[in-house]
Amino acid sequence: MAKVSRKPQGVRRSAAARSRNQKVRAARKHTGGLLDRTMAALPFTDEQWHKFFLTMIVLAGVGVVATIANYAGVPDIAREELAKSASRAGFEVSKVRVSGVDRMNEELVYERVLAEQDRPMPLVELGEVRQRLLALPWVADARVSRQLPDTLKVDIVERIPHAVLRKPGRLVLIDPEGNELEPISAAAAKGKLLIGGPGAQKQVVELGKLLDAAPALKPQIAEAEWVGNRRWNLTFKTGQLLALPEGELGAPALVKFARLDGMHRLIGGKPIAIDMRVPDRAYLRCKDGPCPHGLAANGSAN
Repeated sequence: MAKVSRKPQGVRRSAAARSRNQKVRAARKHTGGLLDRTMAALPFTDEQWHKFFLTMIVLAGVGVVATIANYAGVPDIAREELAKSASRAGFEVSKVRVSGVDRMNEELVYERVLAEQDRPMPLVELGEVRQRLLALPWVADARVSRQLPDTLKVDIVERIPHAVLRKPGRLVLIDPEGNELEPISAAAAKGKLLIGGPGAQKQVVELGKLLDAAPALKPQIAEAEWVGNRRWNLTFKTGQLLALPEGELGAPALVKFARLDGMHRLIGGKPIAIDMRVPDRAYLRCKDGPCPHGLAANGSAN
């Protein structure tokens, strides 16, 4: 039988192999050291890193199980089992953090959210929680989010109080769109714009546009009354009344009155009522009847 002999590995090849092995070991050592130094430099404790990696593992498991369940056609069953597993791992609602509440009663927010307490995080329907919050009169918008493992975060955007609406037998605080916020006492309503008259609540936005036409007059107006479902009477803090025409003529008439007041100091003067319903004239009424002179729209006395 012929004997087969193997040639010894070349010196160069052996040296190259040793060099590659040394480089691999050095790279592993350098990479591991760099990772350790990077993690040590970040402001997290070992416990926090543990929670972070545990959270990532649970979320990855959620994705895998949900995908398998959808393909298998049993998403509800899988979802329930996943929720139980998450709850056992500490992923359930035990804390609620609320921000953005300034004027409204914060307890009302907690009442709408605490229905989720002790519920597994995967079963919390954030959209439903948000809708419950939007039903509160003071809430213009709400954002609800999960902060794993156990916290629901609620950010509230409050409506802005604007005026007081006079309703039969009560006063109600409203926002610039006429949304009712809460009942208010007569004492608390002092100093706020009072709005009244049948149908006035639906005209609050238009009233705001009207008053914006003469911003210098706004701080001096105490009350606005919607008359005959077509026009406004404004009452100043001096008790004087200004009757405006209906429709689109209201804003130009208010601007004309502001100009006349600048020329003749009508607010705080002798007239107790000024009627601007006639386009080219202003009719003044004093305590004892009509004032001696009316005013033309250009400001001249008549």
